[in-house]
Amino acid sequence: MSRPPLFQRATVTRIVKESSDARTFVLAPHDGPFSYRAGQFCTFRVDVDGTELFRSYSMSSAPETDGELMTTVKRVPGGKVSNWLHDNVAEGDAVELTRPAGTFCLRPTSAPLLGFSGGSGITPILSLAKSALATTDRHVRLLCADRDHASVMFDAVLNELTERYPDRFSFVRHLDDRGGFLDAAAVRHFVGAEGEADSYLCGPEPFMALVESALPGPGRIFSERFGAVAPTVPSADAPDSEVEGTVSIVLGRKKVSVPRKANETLLESARRAGLTPPFSCESGNCATCIATVTEGSATMRVNDALSDDEVAEGYVLTCQAVPDTGSIKVRYE
Repeated sequence: MSRPPLFQRATVTRIVKESSDARTFVLAPHDGPFSYRAGQFCTFRVDVDGTELFRSYSMSSAPETDGELMTTVKRVPGGKVSNWLHDNVAEGDAVELTRPAGTFCLRPTSAPLLGFSGGSGITPILSLAKSALATTDRHVRLLCADRDHASVMFDAVLNELTERYPDRFSFVRHLDDRGGFLDAAAVRHFVGAEGEADSYLCGPEPFMALVESALPGPGRIFSERFGAVAPTVPSADAPDSEVEGTVSIVLGRKKVSVPRKANETLLESARRAGLTPPFSCESGNCATCIATVTEGSATMRVNDALSDDEVAEGYVLTCQAVPDTGSIKVRYE
């Protein structure tokens, strides 16, 4: 199985204002509809003032309920890509993005589904909720935390789901400007007797940490993080010491080799060699930095983007892949 080209073009057919600072981009991929699962995301590639930048944004659509592919972007103060998309992309324009990726998806189960969203974290949570309601008999409840009423997203869609599934769906809004920041007691009150539910979390890191620590269990917890710091791999070697072997990298027409360094990822090796490979989240989520290992092997610290089949074929996330003993050769897509 050969992996399709990483970046593809899509036309923005509509732009929907979701809140004062969030827009949904309705996309028509040039090479035909994307196949995806609820909860996944696409990574956009944009040129901002001559610099190529990458950012990942989740789908707010679900394949079982929406005939169009929709990804929602919240404007972030100082965020180069989100602001560029808001200020420069109009209906009819073409954008470049990856095919959907990610493992923040539903698992086969009859357990209730609890969704916890902070701000724009509602985007993949909404996708999951729509899919679960349309394809299963599961009960779904969402706790949506927002800064204020102006920042609320998808209110009409959530109210419509409440009307369509009155016995299986409900949601609670928590506005920080009225009730203060969400606390552990509020999380446990929301969970109630459904501690065995699957809990899906997406939002700012402090919000995620709070909810994770407050959930009573024993249900499973699934978290979607963009930009989180990946854990390090324990090693007896000093972090910057050279170890036996060479890292050889092919990127476009450039081919370079550098001595291996202990605990250094393939992405870090490529940068040290003077290359500028693509990357975005650096946390094993988005697959922007994907490459193929053509000789040798590497172990990924985190992999939330590649399937088992793709890993078996030699694909790695270079931001997470650390070479095993010996030399290694890698080719970027």
